[in-house]
Amino acid sequence: MIFEGTLHVLGDSIDTDVMIAGRYLSILDPAQIAKHIFEEVDPGFVQRVKPGDILVAGTNFGAGSGREQAPLGLKALGLSCVVAASFSRTFYRMAIDLGLPIITCPEAARAAKQGQPGRVDTAAGEITFDGRLFRTNPLPKFVQEIVDEGGLTNWVRREVKRRRAIPGTTR
Repeated sequence: MIFEGTLHVLGDSIDTDVMIAGRYLSILDPAQIAKHIFEEVDPGFVQRVKPGDILVAGTNFGAGSGREQAPLGLKALGLSCVVAASFSRTFYRMAIDLGLPIITCPEAARAAKQGQPGRVDTAAGEITFDGRLFRTNPLPKFVQEIVDEGGLTNWVRREVKRRRAIPGTTR
């Protein structure tokens, strides 16, 4: 997948508790969750983000409690993908499960500047901004398929349907 948008740059160790405050965890509608992303630390963040924009962060992005509302809210806000120097494993899994593309590239994360236009190709493992090309590992094919389907639940539905259509199978 190829994404193009404005870069929104954050620092290191951005935890899920900062992304979405605890008082909003009972909200079920992703669009409503999105209205409160980074509300307590950057009240203007939601207004600055446009659909397709790219979030860039430092190390250990998504640390803290495993709040599924954090990647869900980022996706619902319209962020196309997240590039970081490194991710919390729990956040990484939740983001993929929800269909939010994330890619690790420490060099790009260090060089990113707020407001720059950027381009991310998750299949090729290429990140471009400010006339610079950064190469990283592309998303594995199976992860790309999950993201393309909009998340793990949709991928499983597709797989069950596909496998049931194969003659002689009962799974």
